[in-house]
Amino acid sequence: MADSADIAAEIQERRMAAALSSRPTWWTGVDMARADCEECGDEIPAARREAAPWATTCIECQSIREKRGRHVR
Repeated sequence: MADSADIAAEIQERRMAAALSSRPTWWTGVDMARADCEECGDEIPAARREAAPWATTCIECQSIREKRGRHVR
């Protein structure tokens, strides 16, 4: 019989598998380290690409998106 910890671990594994299978396709794409901002076309700094390889905008454009409420895909 499984104890509470085993049941919790199984639930967590199922949730993680579901989250990974439903992640956006841009996350798994080849272009994870996009060099140019999709908003302004300027180069995304290397430090940002390393810290957030999924980033498709530079910090300035991302700040504008968040202020406008467009940061969620």
